[in-house]
Amino acid sequence: MRIEAGVATDKGRVREGNEDAYLVEPPLYAVADGMGGHRGGEVASQLALETIADLFRKGDLPLADQVREANRAVYERSGVDRAVAGMGTTLTAALVQGDLAHLMHVGDSRAYLLRAGTLRQLTEDHTLVNRMVKAGEITPQEAEVHPHRNVITRSLGTEADLDVDEQDVGLLAGDRLLLCSDGLTGMLTEEQLQAILEAVPAAQEAADRLVRAANAAGGVDNITVVVLDVAEGESEDGAAATVTVAVRPEAIPPARNRRRWWRVGLIVAIAIVVVGAALAGLRTFLDTRWYVGVADEHVAIYQGVPADVFGFELSHVVEEFPNIAASDVEALPEWSDLRDGINVDNRDQAEQLVAQMRERIRVAKRSGGGA
Repeated sequence: MRIEAGVATDKGRVREGNEDAYLVEPPLYAVADGMGGHRGGEVASQLALETIADLFRKGDLPLADQVREANRAVYERSGVDRAVAGMGTTLTAALVQGDLAHLMHVGDSRAYLLRAGTLRQLTEDHTLVNRMVKAGEITPQEAEVHPHRNVITRSLGTEADLDVDEQDVGLLAGDRLLLCSDGLTGMLTEEQLQAILEAVPAAQEAADRLVRAANAAGGVDNITVVVLDVAEGESEDGAAATVTVAVRPEAIPPARNRRRWWRVGLIVAIAIVVVGAALAGLRTFLDTRWYVGVADEHVAIYQGVPADVFGFELSHVVEEFPNIAASDVEALPEWSDLRDGINVDNRDQAEQLVAQMRERIRVAKRSGGGA
């Protein structure tokens, strides 16, 4: 079989950096979503894929063993480098050989197969809510809004030993495989995924379109997509592995040649440094503050504080919930001050609070509107 690959990655509309990574080393393709803070997540995902890419080129080990070696590399790095202690990453990989795709999977990134008008999820999420769904404790619909839906129960690099899901998937000409991080599936439904995959014929265009759609839906997480189209024929090898995220170079101001006003320039420079340090300190402070408030008459999560200084807002909307009317929440006594902003410690608490609001509104409406 011949494979046409398309790949796209984006930090999204909320995150400051991209902790995702991808590998394109035909016939091996993979997506990894790092965890453990900005630096830890980025290191974990890239180290895992770099390790697998190096071992794959040598060809000495089966893919499952390559994944376990990547687990060891991340786990050992986490143990000796305090800056990335506790880091880990998801991994979803496909090794295409002939008419078979060998899948390796850990975490909540996903692999899908689109065939003859049907989109099927091939991997199983290693998450707390998926475990609860399988146990019958919650429904799939409840899992989508559960406050602990992002809790992963298995990841690469967090334990010395790793249990890897493995499966072989038969391929037919016309199949389309999708590997993606949860920044895509957290924003788009499977119906939306299928609609885009069916509407866009070229693999690269499909990958780009999926990322754009996830950003348009909110882009609350990093988004990485690998689209693999299966056709009759032989694939051409030789593409290099790609495991890093592009970083824009810092702009360097031109040197000043005039020396006549160097004293004035020095004073101005000191003033800029002082003001810049103050603004940086304020920015750092605001980045640690979260609250739930109102945006366009519906509930929203904000980063910052609910105030303004000389007309400059000290917060911005991170996520909106158009299906939760502010008036419905304000009708509940415990959240009647929603418009003033309800402070929380972090984003997870904000999402938990919104989930509680949604549930309380549902209960109130079911009981006839009583709070």
